[in-house]
Amino acid sequence: QVQLVESGGGLVQPGGSLRLSCTVSGSIFSFGRMGWYRQAPGKQRELVVAETNGGRTNYADSVKGRFTISRDNAKNTLYLQMNSLKPEDAAVYYCRGVAVFSNDEYWGQGTQVTVSS
Repeated sequence: QVQLVESGGGLVQPGGSLRLSCTVSGSIFSFGRMGWYRQAPGKQRELVVAETNGGRTNYADSVKGRFTISRDNAKNTLYLQMNSLKPEDAAVYYCRGVAVFSNDEYWGQGTQVTVSS
């Protein structure tokens, strides 16, 4: 069973940076598309950034220019570099993968990001 494990969350001051990691327990090539989502208290889970068919990426307007998704296939790891963090970025961040053949969704357990002075 493939698993996704997020790490890298924590407390950061406004304007600071964090890099989240999502490590795949099997092969990252099991997933054709991956992405990051977040859920703040009392709100629905929302897209942060997702890879699309054709190798493009789709960023939420609220994070464009501040967040960057990347992969290290050799390490089976997906990253989310978050810069210029704002209090409204605080949430639990989840990694999502869509399996290549079955299109089944896989989610990690989430990592908490807190942005506060």
